[in-house]
Amino acid sequence: MSKKTVVACVGEAMVELSFDRPQQQIGYAGDTLNTAIYLARAVGPETQVEFVTVLGRDAVSDRMSAFIASEDVGCARIARHPERLPGIYAIALDERGERSFSYWRDQSAARCLFEDGFAQLDGVDLIYLSAITLAILPHPVRLSLLAHLAAHPARVAFDSNYRPGLWEDAQTARAVTEAAWRISDIALPSLDDEMALFGDTDAQAVRTRLNGWGVREGALKMGARGPISLDPSAAPLDLPAARSVVDTTAAGDSFNGAWLGAYLQGASGDQCLACAHNRALEVIAQPGAIIAR
Repeated sequence: MSKKTVVACVGEAMVELSFDRPQQQIGYAGDTLNTAIYLARAVGPETQVEFVTVLGRDAVSDRMSAFIASEDVGCARIARHPERLPGIYAIALDERGERSFSYWRDQSAARCLFEDGFAQLDGVDLIYLSAITLAILPHPVRLSLLAHLAAHPARVAFDSNYRPGLWEDAQTARAVTEAAWRISDIALPSLDDEMALFGDTDAQAVRTRLNGWGVREGALKMGARGPISLDPSAAPLDLPAARSVVDTTAAGDSFNGAWLGAYLQGASGDQCLACAHNRALEVIAQPGAIIAR
């Protein structure tokens, strides 16, 4: 029997409150958790997707863990904190389906991730994380994590997912995110995040900078304009435009999950882009971060 490929998606899972969806006002989500779920849906039994975080020892954490497991995402690498609880966020949508968030996460259990070392990452083949993962950690832990990832035998996939409010300041965010890009094997950034954080003028400037930092695999997400490959030799694809935009929550997260799923199954660069783009179109046409299977 061949060994399974193990993918660890690292970050924070939160309780989601949505007052615009009366039929489902409470859910569970988070950028890397969303990606883990869509990745698990995109791969076969030869790949095991694990979520790496810290939850509490409370009933809400138990229900969240059960939800994660119900999506075929492994929970064996989830630690439990004896006192802290999961973070909470509330989501609101405008008439165009664009979302805004309110957070209660300053004392969340996930902020204690890797306090006792990095054993949760042992034996994995691919590690996926985002700049949100890094932003919620104390600065010394961030730096230790980056050093650990640089020496880890697993491939590293990263999405900058820049959220200014989570960082001490923009200078720290730029320095830490650049360090993460330089150790990444796969990059899945969004154009607006990269322009806001690094001052790039356009998509070509983003791709040139990332290529210069050693990253050539992955995709640059550009919202309604569609994605482009980070491989400068790749030809542009003619991808369909969105027919309906109901809720843009998890558009990028689902794209990342589908891209990684196709990549792990040996798809070409063009196939990865098309699969990921089509998945994101499905997600934004329905309410909520996690759409029905």
